[in-house]
Amino acid sequence: MTDPARTTADEDPGGAVSAWHRLAGDAVLLDGFHALKHAVRFGAEVRMALTADRAGALALADELAGDVREALAALLTEVPHGTYASLVPRPHPTAVAALAARPSRAGNLEKLAHTPRGAPVVVLDNPRNLGNAGAVIRLAAGFGATGVVTTGTLDPWHPTVVRGGAGLHFATAVERLTVRELPPGPVFALDPEGEDIRGLELPDDALLAFGSERSGLSAGLRARADHLVALPMRPQVSSYNLATSVAMTLYHWSATGGAPRTS
Repeated sequence: MTDPARTTADEDPGGAVSAWHRLAGDAVLLDGFHALKHAVRFGAEVRMALTADRAGALALADELAGDVREALAALLTEVPHGTYASLVPRPHPTAVAALAARPSRAGNLEKLAHTPRGAPVVVLDNPRNLGNAGAVIRLAAGFGATGVVTTGTLDPWHPTVVRGGAGLHFATAVERLTVRELPPGPVFALDPEGEDIRGLELPDDALLAFGSERSGLSAGLRARADHLVALPMRPQVSSYNLATSVAMTLYHWSATGGAPRTS
């Protein structure tokens, strides 16, 4: 399959640079082919998409993303590799980058607060690691969770988080809230002193709360918790990785009555 090349390489690559900077201020950086693929697949408003290897990107689309291949072909503009590399913090192996509109906070809050919910909300209480947060959002999207909420200072839409989430922020509701702003629902907070999760059934409208990688649950979140829940773990093992804990908990939810959403 061939496409007429859209390129600024022989025209005005500086035009792409100025357009990128004009749009970048309030946009979400989609870093790499897979982030762009998922964003398009889940309805993101993509404002600009660049690649240093259009043929390679479209070959990937033919192989992995036939459902959005035409949309990607219409979006991607080819620029010299140096131009592409100058616009991103760290060039991606696929040499693709795009800018998308961030979903509205009001829309995300409406999705998070809507009841009855068919799937839990994941709450990351004061997380510290950007990559871990991205991995959790990717997991939540895969399980069909209603959304992912972070408390504290970490921006869940930081470019490193979006990169770690492979653009799947657009497949679920992602927001930063205070503990007071959390959506309704019973809070099941993960804690080593809690009840063994294997004896519990997690309801679809639960908020599944996970403490920070170093400090655990904050006092405010612990006070808000309705249930403390512990994951099975061998004695003398300190803890699981945050994303691993979320994966185990969501799997338990899905295996004991919940089911990943398909739409």
